[in-house]
Order: sequence, then structure tokens, then C-alpha cells
Amino acid sequence: MSSAKANAFPHTSAPDLDILGDQVTIHPGGYVEPSPSDNGPEKNLVEHMARFRESPLDFLREISLYVSGTGWRAYDDFIGQPIYYPGFSDNMKAAVMRTPMLQHRLQQLAETRLEAEEKDGLFGKGPESIRKKASRNIELITSLQEVALGITDGMICKFESKRFIRGAYYLCTQLVTRAYHQGIHVSSEEVLRLRSVAEIAAKNKHSIIFLPCHRSHVDYVSLQLICYRLGIALPTVVAGDNLKIPVLGAFLQNAGAMWIRRSFGNDALYSTLVQSYIDTLLQNGFNVECFIEGGRSRTGKLLSPKFGILSFLLDSVLSGRVDDAIVCPVSTQYDKVVETESYISELLGQPKPQENLKDFLSSSSVLSLKLGRVDVRFHEPWSLRSFIADQRSRVDGGRPSSAFADPLSFENRTRILRTLGYKVLSDINAVSVVMPTALIGTVLLTLRGRGVGKSELIRRVDWLSARVRAKGGRVAHFGGAPTSTIIERGLDVLGAGLVGTIDDLPETTFYAVDRFQLSFYRNMTIHLFISEALVCAAMYTKVKQGGGPDNQRIVFDELYDQVAFLSSLFRGEFIYPTAGLLPNLNRTLLGLETDEIITILRSTVQDDTKFADSPSRDIAAVELSLTERKSGRENFDFYNFLIWPFIESTWLAAVALMCLTPPLMNPKETWLDIRKTQETAQVLGKTLYHQGDLSYFEAVNKETLKNSFQFFEEEGLLLVHKFSSKGTPSAIRLAPEWTPRRNPEDGAIMPEGKLWDFIEKIAKSRREGKNRRDGATVSSRVIRLADLVGKDLFDNASIKEVSEILRENQGKRGHRKQRSQSSAKL
Repeated sequence: MSSAKANAFPHTSAPDLDILGDQVTIHPGGYVEPSPSDNGPEKNLVEHMARFRESPLDFLREISLYVSGTGWRAYDDFIGQPIYYPGFSDNMKAAVMRTPMLQHRLQQLAETRLEAEEKDGLFGKGPESIRKKASRNIELITSLQEVALGITDGMICKFESKRFIRGAYYLCTQLVTRAYHQGIHVSSEEVLRLRSVAEIAAKNKHSIIFLPCHRSHVDYVSLQLICYRLGIALPTVVAGDNLKIPVLGAFLQNAGAMWIRRSFGNDALYSTLVQSYIDTLLQNGFNVECFIEGGRSRTGKLLSPKFGILSFLLDSVLSGRVDDAIVCPVSTQYDKVVETESYISELLGQPKPQENLKDFLSSSSVLSLKLGRVDVRFHEPWSLRSFIADQRSRVDGGRPSSAFADPLSFENRTRILRTLGYKVLSDINAVSVVMPTALIGTVLLTLRGRGVGKSELIRRVDWLSARVRAKGGRVAHFGGAPTSTIIERGLDVLGAGLVGTIDDLPETTFYAVDRFQLSFYRNMTIHLFISEALVCAAMYTKVKQGGGPDNQRIVFDELYDQVAFLSSLFRGEFIYPTAGLLPNLNRTLLGLETDEIITILRSTVQDDTKFADSPSRDIAAVELSLTERKSGRENFDFYNFLIWPFIESTWLAAVALMCLTPPLMNPKETWLDIRKTQETAQVLGKTLYHQGDLSYFEAVNKETLKNSFQFFEEEGLLLVHKFSSKGTPSAIRLAPEWTPRRNPEDGAIMPEGKLWDFIEKIAKSRREGKNRRDGATVSSRVIRLADLVGKDLFDNASIKEVSEILRENQGKRGHRKQRSQSSAKL
């Protein structure tokens, strides 16, 4: 177990473990099983698990082994606190109900109700009122306890039956290995380290908090399978109650799921119950798993951390109610994610479908048996208590705290929580493995041509693999197998729906069929190269002007300014190195110079007034190297292609703000539904794409647009009014100083002002090509279209003044209060 600071991992890979059915096989790091000979029969991809149609007797025998618990299947000698015994759920509910925090909350709620009833004169006056009040208090406490017990019963996981979990393991292994025919791979070194940490944690009655990234429903299944197979106590998995559907919900709850609402609102009792349950789990050393990103990533890259459950976990240790817990960040990577097709539909604005077991199991992707493998990596675990102590020491100016449970200010607690969230994301990135499909997708989407020949694809995949390793990343499947074999397997997994093949040419040529879906796999690599991508996008502001090297040269101050602007713009999209902007910029420039992509022009006289004590003091300007120019800018373009779709999407979001310019004939301050405004931005983007003014269709994805709107709110471009009532979308309007002017004669939006300058600064780094050039014609066309779409937004959207909305919500609250008072009393 390490300290709170993450250690750099070695570049040499430890052996991998391949978990497929009953068998656990050790392989060299990056091992790929040899392909079957062309003359031999096709290999049964689930040969380690008996199939009923092929061998019914073996199938029944295997089931009996799991149900009866033969050998390791018994799950008797695992590392951790006792689970899966009759009465586990009752013991857990009793422990939760006994927590002082919950008892205090119940009394507090009862007293609040008593005060309200006393004001209404329900107890009368005199000595009799005291007796009535005491009797009512007991009645309220009893009723609240019944409510709390019912909520707790529906929330907690139910580790009751060993026989159930044995059968569940068998069933889930069958399903997972049918979909991911190459099994689940883990690092033997990481697994041995995890088991060692688990033994120490179990001895000290400390919980392991698994914090995985989240790309698929298979994430929590694969981690449960690994823990079961390797003899580690299964974690309680924090899961959204959207999965609490008939049959599947009960199955998951007995396999380790705890159900929580997506939003707690102002329900003080529910929040206290969640905290009490988490306290109980951690105090008793039960392992916990929750997803740091909240929901599944629809874009392929890590999402910003969600601080809801993480805040509960932090508070348990920060308050002193829990001595310590061990944090283990986990990376789960896939050759192909089952749900990507549905993700694209959601990103294009279609409503998210209701979770449905039948749809998942009947998916053609699941039954195709060609989804490759799942790769799960465990970061070195670290002590949450040590992390908090280190952060508190920094808050206190390096002085150790006299008492660990000393209260922190809200600002300092928030700072520690945010640091915790981003540290976990950084640790996940540090151990993530780049899969072959991600390499192929990245190469295909970072080339200027329509397609690529086989030899060129092999060359670029080799180059990208080397760059990943040089950046400290890990590449899966590259052991002794040739790159051509890896690419063939990757293309087979991606399928013809994503990558097309043309064979009747002098050289086999590959091309991207579904660029939007393929971008999911490209985004799995972007975190490794985000610094280089931002620098190249900043340099592109000059390179796009054309001409000779002198004309494309960018002075350092301009480069720094544009990199700082882009870094701020994408702070909600990417996880940056923690050293700070200037040190990261220096390191990135030196790395690009070493790779012969750029040439740094250094000044003979250092400017001591600029960036004191920094190597940047002697950097006068930067330009493309002669080597890079001779190679056709392929590496420089590669980094730009990574970031251009995100620049396009943010530019689109900024242009969509022009739609919020109020009409001349509407003098009132109108507020618009934020959801409909974002939908309008997507409509605008689709129109611009089909008319040639937007280079990337993926720029219309709602996740990146939503992140951009969040940035605009934080920077003061947008004024946002949020409502406490559940289901009511926020209302937005442009801040007055950011609102464009209209021509008083014809009412047209004028291309000037702060918002237009902001849009132009983003546009400086946008990709240009033969089908689109920035200029006055494009600007006037884009503004006209934004105005047209905005007019429809104002005409058709639900437009209300904030005062009207507030009055409506006040009326709704009054109606609900009246209805509540007329209902049965507690």
C-alpha cells in the first residue's frame, strides 16, 4: 500500500492473468493467443464453459459444481469480513438503524413536526398538552423509524446466500465470456498487490473502496467476477435505482448492489440514511465500489468526477466516525463496448431508453462473440486517512493538524473533495491500457485522406504505440505478436459497421464508416496527448495562414496566451497534469522538439521580467521543424486531429449563444429552457455540418455541448436560474455585457462585441480545409442561421419571465403543502 501520493509505474509489464470461465491462465505482459491455422476448425471461443446444446451432461455437471461449491467455487475462504450468510441483511439494517446520526435525525424531524403541530394548536393548553405532546413524539418517532427501515431495506445489498452467489458467478461468467470471447485480463503483479493489501485491510477491519471508471454495465460485473475468482470479499456496489427493474433489480441487489436515487433533493432523512449506511459499511470493513464519474461515459474518455457519493465516503473518515479506508482506483478497458450504438443515439439527442434486461441480453453485439477482451487494471491502493492528513497539512500551511477531526471550513472541505476526485481520475489514467481497437480508431480518425492502406495503417499503429509508451502509457496485446495480427483482430472486433474494407485494389484499403461511433475509441487515447494537442492547436492559428516558415512562426507570448485560453475552455473535458500551465507547456515544447515536430527559436538575451525562474525565458518563438514539413505535417496534424472535434463543438456552443440574442420587439428580459436551448444548439450544428460550415458531425454531441454551457455559466457568459422543484429545467439568458447588439434598421445580429470576439478566438484554432474557409462570408452565413434558429427558439420555446416561473413554483409548493396536510398524519 502506498502513501497518498501515487508512485510512477514501471514501463515493463508484469505477466497478465487471463480469466476465462473456470480457467485462470498466466501470460507474459501483452500476450496474444496465436491465431488458429487456416486449415484447422474455428476455435470454440467459450470452450472452458460447457454448452447445453453441445454437451447437456457436462453443462449440468458444471452447474452442480457451482451450486454445491466444489473447490474455489465454494467461496468460503475469501479475504475480508463475513458476507453471504443467513441474516446478513437483518444485521445490516439493525446496525444502520442504531447509528447515532440517524437517531439524531429522526428526533430532529419529529421535533420539527411537533413544533408545527403545536403552532396549529393541536395539543391545546395546560398540563394535558404536555402529555399529548410526549405521546405524539413517540408516535412520530415510531412512524419515522418504520419509514427509515423501509427505505433501508430497499437500499442495502443483501449478501444472504452462498448458493445464490455461486450460481450468479456461473451465469455472469457465461454471459460475459459469450460477449468477450478473449476473457478478462488483469495484471498478476497488481492482483498479488491487491490481495496483500486486502489481507492487511481485513486484519485492521478497513474497507477497500474500489473506484472504477465507467463505460459499460459490464464494469461492475467484471470487477465482481475478479473478486470472486481471486478470493476477495465482494464489494457493495453503489448503483442508481434506474436499474432496480423486475428480476434484474433483485438479482443485482443479492449480488452486491445498493440502490440510491439519482437525486436526493431536500430529503434530509434519505441523505442521512445513505450516510449512515456508508458509515456502517466502512466501520465494519466491508468493501465498497462506486463509479467516480457517476454515470457511464458516452464519449469514451473519462468524465469529470461526480462528488455525491464521494462526499459521503470522504465525510465518514474526515469526521472521525471511520478510522480509515483504502482507496483503489480501477481502470476497465474494452476492445469493444456493448452499448456504443445506444450511446451515439443519446449523444445525438434521442432520449435515453429505459433500462431493460431483455434488450441487453438480446443485443446482437452481445451474441456476436466477437467483442474481444476486457482489461482490468488496479492502481496501487492508498490510505484515505493519509490522503486527508496530507491535504489538511497543506491547508494549514504545512503544519500537522492537532486533531484529525477538527472542523474544516466549507471552502477547504470542498478543495479536499475536488482534489480527491481528480487524483482518482489521474490514477485511473495512469494504469489504463490502450486497446488495439483504440489504436486503430485513433489512426483512422487522425488522417487527412478518406482511407489508409494496410502497410500505412501498420506503420501508424506502430508509431502510435511507441508514442503511448513514451508518454508512460500501456498498450495491450503487444507481446510477441506482429502488428498485422493485432490489427486484423482489432478490425474483426470493430466490424464492418465501423471500419470498411476495400479489397479489390492493389493494396487493401481501410476507411472509417461510422466516424461518430469510432470517435468513442479514439477518445480512449486523448488523455495521453492532451498537452501536445493543445500546443499544436495553438500553433495552428499561424500554420493555417500558409506561406513560408516565417509566416507560420508563433512568438511565445501568443502561444502561451492561446494555450491558456484553450486549457481553460476544456477544463471540464480533460484531466491535465498537476504541475501547472507553464511547467507543462515547457515540458511539452521540449518533448515536441525532441520528436522533431517543432523547432524552438531561443533568444540570446533572456527577458528576466517574463516568467521568472522558468526555462521559458529564453524561448522567443516556435515553428514547425524542417523534418515535420518534409513528412507532410503528419505528426503535427495527428495532435490537431485529436482536439479539433472538441474545438468544433465548443465553437458551436458559443455560436449557439448568439441564438439567445433577444428580438428587437421583445424589451423584457426573457429566460429560456436550458434543455430546449441545448437541443437548438444541436439542430444548429446539424445544419452547419450539412451546409459545410462544421467539419465534424460528432461536434453536435450533447455531452460536449453541455460541458460548454457549464463553462459559459462559470465564466459569466450565461445567467442561470435553477429551481428546487424536481424535473423543472433551469432557465438561462445571456449576461447583459455578453449580449450582442442588433442592427436597429433590420434587426440583424451584428458580428461585434465580447461574445463575437470570444467566438473568433475559438475559431482561430478551428480546422480549415478545402471545403471550408473562415471569412466574412462564413461569418455572415453562420450569424444569419443562428438568428433564424434563435427566432424559432423564442417563438416556440416555453419562454417565461423568472417572476412568472417563481410564482408558478410557489403555487405548486403551496398546493403540495396543502395536499400533504390533508393526507394521513405520520
